[in-house]
Amino acid sequence: MTNVIDHIGEGTPVTVRVLGTADGHTRIEVTDPDPRALPLLLRATATDEHGRGMALLDALARRWGVEQGADRKTVWCEVEDDLNSLTAKEC
Repeated sequence: MTNVIDHIGEGTPVTVRVLGTADGHTRIEVTDPDPRALPLLLRATATDEHGRGMALLDALARRWGVEQGADRKTVWCEVEDDLNSLTAKEC
């Protein structure tokens, strides 16, 4: 959601959905009305003030992606329901 505020603007309407998946994981979706402002996976340096959000998502999520529509986009991720099942590499 921070990316929506930073890249599209404060006050932008956002829908957040949290769903269970058929394989027992949790899916989180954030939908906003700008299909053009796509998230970028960056590798921030220690002194960068931005660019860590999607890297954190990539490190913690089982998988993630973007679904684009004509007038919206949804950034989604799936996470483990049991955080004890994460390996050290995933954290």
